[in-house]
Order: sequence, then structure tokens, then C-alpha cells
Amino acid sequence: MAEELFAAAKAAMERAYSPYSRFPVGSAIRTEAGAVHAGCNIENASYPEGWCAETTALGHMIMAGGGRVSEIAVVAEKMPRIMPCGGCRQRLSEFVTADAKLHLCDINGVLETVPFASIFPRAFDMEPGA
Repeated sequence: MAEELFAAAKAAMERAYSPYSRFPVGSAIRTEAGAVHAGCNIENASYPEGWCAETTALGHMIMAGGGRVSEIAVVAEKMPRIMPCGGCRQRLSEFVTADAKLHLCDINGVLETVPFASIFPRAFDMEPGA
């Protein structure tokens, strides 16, 4: 199943709009229900005011009806094992399941799988005292 998610992330990366950084990134997320949503980074001339691949994938998920994210794959053409940035970690944290997996990839496939909680253990939370 991680291979399917990687393939969706890589296909999204190939559609990235990154004329300023020249750093295309793709991401794909799988919901608990099994739906896959992919996204790429999209830059603009007011760099860095574009949005990340993970943000785009989450937007597609929300527009398709939402859900909880159980798996995430991220791939960048120029950096193996790329991690979601801090902003995307927070965005993802609001939708991930407690046991969500993050697949770190290179352009050939998944290199490593880690628990999402291990890369972002203390997200902002709306619950007082949490």
C-alpha cells in the first residue's frame, strides 16, 4: 500500500509549479476510508507565499469530504527522505490518526516509514491543558 501512495506522490511532484525554488515536491495522503489525495507545491512570485505539497493534498481531501489521515508519503526530486515543514506538520496534525505513518521517499520509492507522532510530538491543540 505504501507503494501506491508513493506513486501518487511522485505523479503529483511531476506537476509541481516551482519556477522560483526549482524544488518540486509531491505528497499523497490516505484516509482511514482508503481514499488517496495527492498534491504538489505551488509557488508564486511573492515567494515564499505559495503552498506546500502536503497543504495541497489536504485541500483535496477536505474538498472531497474530509476524513482522518492514516498515511502520508512525501517525495522531492532533489532530496531523499524530505520531511514535511513545520507548518505542514501542524496542518497534518489536525487530521492524522494517532497511529498515522509517514513514508519518507526518494524518486525511486519509500526509503523509511516512521510514526507521524515521532516527528511532531507536541502540536498546537485546541484543548486547554492538552
